[in-house]
Amino acid sequence: MSAAQAAIRFGYGPGPNDLPADDPRAALKAQLRGPDPGLASGKFSTLPSGAQAVACMRADFKTRRQILAKGLPLKGNFKPQSAAMFRQDVAAQVAWAASTPYGFRERLVWFWANHFSVSASQNLSGPLIGPLLREAIRPHVTGKFTDMVLAVERHPAMLRYLANAASVGPDSPVGLRTHRGLNENLGRECMELHTVGLAAGYTQTDVTNMAKVLTGWSVSTGGGGDSTGFLFRPRAHEPGAQTVLGQSFGGGEQAGIDAFTYLSTYPTTYESLAHKLAVHFIADDPPPGAVVQLAGVLRETGGDLGATSAALVDLPQAWVPGTKFKTPFDYFISALRAAPPAAAPPAATLPAGEVLNSLNGLGQPLWNAPLPNGWPDSIADWSGADAVMTRIDWAYTYAGRRHGAAGGTPGQLAQAALGPLLRPATVQAITQAGGPRAGLTVFLSAPEFQWR
Repeated sequence: MSAAQAAIRFGYGPGPNDLPADDPRAALKAQLRGPDPGLASGKFSTLPSGAQAVACMRADFKTRRQILAKGLPLKGNFKPQSAAMFRQDVAAQVAWAASTPYGFRERLVWFWANHFSVSASQNLSGPLIGPLLREAIRPHVTGKFTDMVLAVERHPAMLRYLANAASVGPDSPVGLRTHRGLNENLGRECMELHTVGLAAGYTQTDVTNMAKVLTGWSVSTGGGGDSTGFLFRPRAHEPGAQTVLGQSFGGGEQAGIDAFTYLSTYPTTYESLAHKLAVHFIADDPPPGAVVQLAGVLRETGGDLGATSAALVDLPQAWVPGTKFKTPFDYFISALRAAPPAAAPPAATLPAGEVLNSLNGLGQPLWNAPLPNGWPDSIADWSGADAVMTRIDWAYTYAGRRHGAAGGTPGQLAQAALGPLLRPATVQAITQAGGPRAGLTVFLSAPEFQWR
C-alpha cells in the first residue's frame, strides 16, 4: 500500500504539507501520539473559548434588543459579532483540515464531531460549534471515550443545541416557583446516539430519569461558569436519586458525571462505537469480524480511542481501496488538499464564505446536519445523479478560481493525489482536455477521486 493510498483510506488524501512515509502503517500510528497537532501548533490560539463565545452572543442579543427598542431597522445597524466569530472558526478549522500532514488524526476529529453532531441552525448553537471541536473533541480523540463524552455533554454547544440549558427539575426550587419542567432531548440522545444505543434496551423511564439527572447542567449567562461556559445551577436540579439502566445515581452535578461514566463504558456502547468506526473507515456494510475486534479493544482498554484507532490501522479490511464513497465534506477537503487554492500556501484555505457556499451547494452544509444523528455515511445518501453532477459543476468552478496556482499540471496533481489508483483512462482524459481548467475538472470529477 502506497503512502497516497494510506492517506486516502485513513485521511483526506495527500496534502501539500505531507511528509514522505516509507512505512505508511507506522506513519498512521505515529499520528495518534501526543496532543492534537492543531491545538499544539497554535493555529487556533486566537479563536475564542466557549465562555467568550457565550459572552459575545449575550452582547449581540443585548445590542439587538437596544436597536429594536429605538425603533431602528436591524439591517445596516446590527452586525452580530458572534456570526463573525463563527466564520472565523470555519475558515481556521477547514484550513487546518486542508493542510495538516496529520490527515488520519484530522479525520478522527471530524468523525467524532459528526458522532456528537450539533447543528448551527438550531437553538443559537452556531458560534459554539468551533469551540466544541477545540475544547471537547480535539483534546480527547486519542484518549478515553469517557473523557470525550463528559467534555462534549457539558459543553454549551450541546447543552444549547439539545435545549438542556433550559431543562428544569419539576421538584427543584426553580421548578416549583416557575412551573417549568424537563426537556428530555439530551437525556434521550446521549443514550440513543452518543453512548449505549437502542441495543441497550433502555425505556422511556430511563430517558426521563437521565433527563432529571442532567437538570441544572446549563450555560453561564453572566459569569461564574468554567472556561467553556458550562455552569451547574443547583436550584434547577431535580432532587433525589434517579435510576438509569439499573444503576442509581444520587443528586447534584456529580450524578451527571457518574451517569455519563457509566453509560460511556456500557457494553453496548463499545459495540455501537466499533460498528460506527468500521462503517466509516472500512465499508458501508463492514465485516462482522472487524467490528468484533474493534469492540474488543474498546472493552479491554476501557474505551481507549487511541488504541482502537491503532487497531483499526492493523485491520486488513481497512486497507481495501475504493470501498467508501466520499461525502461532500470529504470530497471538498480532499480537493483542497489535492489542488490547493491559488493563494493558499502554506495554509491551503478558502474564505469562510466560499467554504460555506461550496458545502451548501454540494449538499452537506458545514456543522448543520438536519437531525442530531449527524450526516449519513453511506453511498446511497450521496451518489445520486444530481449529486454527482453538482460535484462536476463545483470542480469546474473551483478549477477556474484556481487558475494560475502553483503545484504542477493537472496530470501531476492527479498522480500525486491518487498514486497507483489513477487509471490510464483518466490520465488520457486529463491530457486531452482543452487546457488546465478542463484538465483539473476532469481530475476532480474522475471516478477514482470520488472514492476512498
